[in-house]
Amino acid sequence: MDGLTMIRTPLPPATINPWMAVIKLLRWDKPAGRLILMIPALWAVVLASQGTPSPLLVTVIIAGSLATSAAGCVVNDLWDRNIDPQVERTRQRPLAAKILTLRVGVGVALVAFACAFGLALFLTPLSFGLCIAAVPVILLYPLAKRFFPIPQLVLALAWGFAVLISWSAVTGTLSMATWLLWGATLLWTLGFDTIYAMADRPDDQRLGINSSALFFGRYAPLAIGGCFLITTGLLWRLGQFLSLHFSFSLTVGLAALLWSLQVWQLQQPRLSDQDYGQLFRQNVWIGFLLLGGMVAGNWL
Repeated sequence: MDGLTMIRTPLPPATINPWMAVIKLLRWDKPAGRLILMIPALWAVVLASQGTPSPLLVTVIIAGSLATSAAGCVVNDLWDRNIDPQVERTRQRPLAAKILTLRVGVGVALVAFACAFGLALFLTPLSFGLCIAAVPVILLYPLAKRFFPIPQLVLALAWGFAVLISWSAVTGTLSMATWLLWGATLLWTLGFDTIYAMADRPDDQRLGINSSALFFGRYAPLAIGGCFLITTGLLWRLGQFLSLHFSFSLTVGLAALLWSLQVWQLQQPRLSDQDYGQLFRQNVWIGFLLLGGMVAGNWL
């Protein structure tokens, strides 16, 4: 029987505070995934403003990224509510475990999108238009795993909107530097999300779900290394293009070293799901390292 249509006995609802269930639905109990979306947006704000972003704009970007990523998580769980109970890692998600109803899930998604829409009104016309353009990608990403061989690439495109929206919020336009940062974000996201997907390979294969980890197979560590290598090259070129000081090049070099260590670890046998999760979370700190380099590159 096709894994997507197989029926299992629903999990019994757990005793849990409804508000805590909503927090879990929004993934606010797992900050790594929220921060890693915020990072490219902050990269763009810092670089577009030459290291002196408006505090109000930074606040809007942070709040907007939290609202958008929350909406994306709820949309994902709505699409996957019949798949998640069959996967050990996701079977206790509020919609999968029937802790929250479908109606509540839809309502939470609408509230999150409404918050993001309200925050987008503070941005430039181009930024607002890009916010609207990002919505179909966010809504359709969960479906990509059902028919597209590399769904993580669709997620990377969604992540890339954070760069375009934030950069144009500062300058009102997009430039060559914007696209260099966009490309770096795209490849970085494809790399770290493929690491995340490696933990789910047995379940994805059993259920007939696509992922970049399955697509690349035993060459997944090399593919991830290629993504990080191109990310490094694009960031280095970006630093040249914007005439950033040596401190930025130094942080790019440190990030490249950390990514190289990650690729080496991924080639070791018998990694656990926790190991993949730890490598994924390391990219949050690498992202903040690069953010610090971008600030310093404009000032030092």
